[in-house]
Amino acid sequence: MAPFLPGLNAPPLLTPAETARLLRAHPVTVRLWGNTGRITSVRTPGGHRRYVEESVRAFAASRAAGGRP
Repeated sequence: MAPFLPGLNAPPLLTPAETARLLRAHPVTVRLWGNTGRITSVRTPGGHRRYVEESVRAFAASRAAGGRP
């Protein structure tokens, strides 16, 4: 998990709850996917998890195509 570095080119980030809704999964499952590297996650300066939207959408597409969850 990479530290969050805000800036002009920072990718859009999603909260764990937003990610869970988008993937139709429990937030704990989303956290585990982030821990195993299936979804790219970062930590904010306050220590909160955020998920890179592009990574989440790619993961959702692979799941919809019958890929491994």
